[in-house]
Amino acid sequence: VQLQASGGGLVQAGGSLRLSCAASGSILSIPGMGWYRQAPGKQRELVAHMRSAGTTKYADSVTGRFTISRDNAKNTVDLQMNSLTPEDTGVYYCKADIVTPYGLGSPQDYWGQGTQVTVSS
Repeated sequence: VQLQASGGGLVQAGGSLRLSCAASGSILSIPGMGWYRQAPGKQRELVAHMRSAGTTKYADSVTGRFTISRDNAKNTVDLQMNSLTPEDTGVYYCKADIVTPYGLGSPQDYWGQGTQVTVSS
């Protein structure tokens, strides 16, 4: 199983970026997909998460500005980020809880490679 993330970059404060992540491989189901970020010198934190049934969770700092969406048929998750601020700068990681034919029915955590988001003031 692999997660491939894309869409990071450099943007001015107030701008927008869209991150995308696609899961591939031997996948039976993906109960949850989400995005985490890690700013320099800080711990990795949850940004947004979405379950396959549609339930979402957002960090307080991004609520109202970021929107997570999934395409369950394509095993993809996107993060639309609007009204970006310099505090949103960091490496963004895609994470998925994936059930494979080899996991005895329990989901395992998989991480993407990370994509850099830099917001200039």
